[in-house]
Amino acid sequence: MYSLETHIDNFITSYVKAHGELQVPLQTEYIVEAPSECCVGEILSRDGEFATTVWQPVKQDTPLSFSNVEDSLDIALDEQFKVLFSRYWSDNLNAKSERGKLQILQVWNEDDGKRLQSNLIAHILMKRQLKQEETLFFALTDEEDFTLSILNRTGEVVLEQVGCEPKEVIAPSLSEFLLTLTPWVIE
Repeated sequence: MYSLETHIDNFITSYVKAHGELQVPLQTEYIVEAPSECCVGEILSRDGEFATTVWQPVKQDTPLSFSNVEDSLDIALDEQFKVLFSRYWSDNLNAKSERGKLQILQVWNEDDGKRLQSNLIAHILMKRQLKQEETLFFALTDEEDFTLSILNRTGEVVLEQVGCEPKEVIAPSLSEFLLTLTPWVIE
């Protein structure tokens, strides 16, 4: 059985390969003052504070730490969630499953990682206030107000509507969920 890191690496490899095969470059718009190690090409265009560049997922030299989130909330976050966001610097990754299209969230740079952590803290506090299971969001779906999350207690991948209890278990783990995805190249 392969590790989650291997499944993430394999998906990233297939994502980059799919773009190459279709000759669709990985391009993104970013805030010029917030560059990333992902930027591998020159700036293609610039409009004020925004620039468009070619990018590529890059492994994090120093993995993003979630200890501040765990300490502030007195919680142990599911390891799968931490691995997903501490493996690569990357733009979000578009994917398809048998149920529809989705976007796996990623962190562009350290500042983006801090924003993710702030949003995660707010999300968990909301879940606690609503007396709901604590979930860790990691992907957006093509259904409005629905996200894919990891149920922190069990590690299962669940579909949930914002502000509601998870609707359904999609996969028993993030590794198994990643195996069901194919890259979605937007041309």
